[in-house]
Amino acid sequence: VVDATDNFPTRYLVNDACVILNKPLVYGALHGFEGHVSVFNYLGGPTYRCLFPDPPNKNTIPNCNEHGVLGVLPGIIGNLQALEVIKCLTGVGEVLSGKLLLYKGLNQSIYKIDFPIVPINKQRTTLEDHYETPDCTTGHEITIAAFKEMTKTSNSRQLIDVRTQEEFNEDPMKDAINIPLSDLESFMHNLDVSRPVYFVCQVGMRSLQAVHLVRDKFPEYTSFSIKGGVDLWRSADKSSQLSNGI
Repeated sequence: VVDATDNFPTRYLVNDACVILNKPLVYGALHGFEGHVSVFNYLGGPTYRCLFPDPPNKNTIPNCNEHGVLGVLPGIIGNLQALEVIKCLTGVGEVLSGKLLLYKGLNQSIYKIDFPIVPINKQRTTLEDHYETPDCTTGHEITIAAFKEMTKTSNSRQLIDVRTQEEFNEDPMKDAINIPLSDLESFMHNLDVSRPVYFVCQVGMRSLQAVHLVRDKFPEYTSFSIKGGVDLWRSADKSSQLSNGI
């Protein structure tokens, strides 16, 4: 099954159907000048829910009217998906199972991050009654404004950027420690349980997965995902500068 959808409810529905029917799912997504490609449920591999456990809140989903998508990007990502289909059908090469490919059009760079299988996501036998993005927060997220306000009164926090090292080096977050999502599980024992942990990534999806990983292993940890990620953070900073006449 090739995912060419553009909304989260449909992606979760298609993923669950593929798990039930034991069909591989070739995934592609677009945002601005960036694209993602992966293959889910391939030969018992991870599913879409292993990478993105929960749908994002409606108010954190980027608006295409504001952010848009570069015109040539769908063709690039579509061709990469087609290549994965050929590899799945022929058994030639290495399929992007358990790996998320990130393509950045602005500098023609490609990164890959590994993500683990979550066994419970392979046990689905029925579809859900409804597939909708939630209107309210999940309890795992914090807004950028709330995070900034909190840091004014307390330095007792750990900010961890779970983007790849290459992404972090291109646009580093001040005071953040870079621990790529693929390395997080082996780093968890170094976290300070007495201090809240805040995760950030490019758009808020990988950071939400990081929260789930930490809470599954160490329920006693206080951990949150910063909603909207670096993209929304930078956008908010630019808006603030414009309003202040900078």
